[in-house]
Amino acid sequence: MIRIAVIGGIGSGKSFISKLFSYPVFNADNEVKHIYKKNKSCFNQMKKKLPKFIKSFPIQKKELMSAINSNKKNLKIISKIVHPLVRKKMTKFINKNKKSRMIIFDIPLFIENKLNKKEDVIIFVNSKASKVLKRLKKRPNFNKKLIKSLKESQFILSKKRRLSDYVINNNFSAGVMKKKVKLIKKKILNERNSSRY
Repeated sequence: MIRIAVIGGIGSGKSFISKLFSYPVFNADNEVKHIYKKNKSCFNQMKKKLPKFIKSFPIQKKELMSAINSNKKNLKIISKIVHPLVRKKMTKFINKNKKSRMIIFDIPLFIENKLNKKEDVIIFVNSKASKVLKRLKKRPNFNKKLIKSLKESQFILSKKRRLSDYVINNNFSAGVMKKKVKLIKKKILNERNSSRY
């Protein structure tokens, strides 16, 4: 099984690229949403740590946003509670897809949280600032202050880029991106097959 991590800045199109691989994808953001919606123990921990902000279950995005906006340290508190739960889900995902030829990790803080293994293939998604802003504005709860906090919690992008095996420029149409991903997929499979001998 080949582990592929798709990384990049906020709004670069990581989830879009991950889906184009047509293999099982572990999307950390979706898992986090699910935890906020369904995990009562997570809510209780957050309510205990951030009683001024976290008041209702399921956890509301606006409550999290006001906690992060009021103090940058709150993002660390939230992460400390949520990240171990995401790791558990990630382990389950890996075990469930053991027979798959490839699995894709769509995890924004993959490197920062030291989730990478030596043999992982890391793909950096690069995108023009204008395209990133356009994508972000389409998101519900678009908030410049929150985006600044999240940006600061991610590694310097140039450093991430240097750690990557491949770079994909996500500035083209869906059709073009599909072809680009297909080529990279072929390269990865060829490299892995040849390294066995």
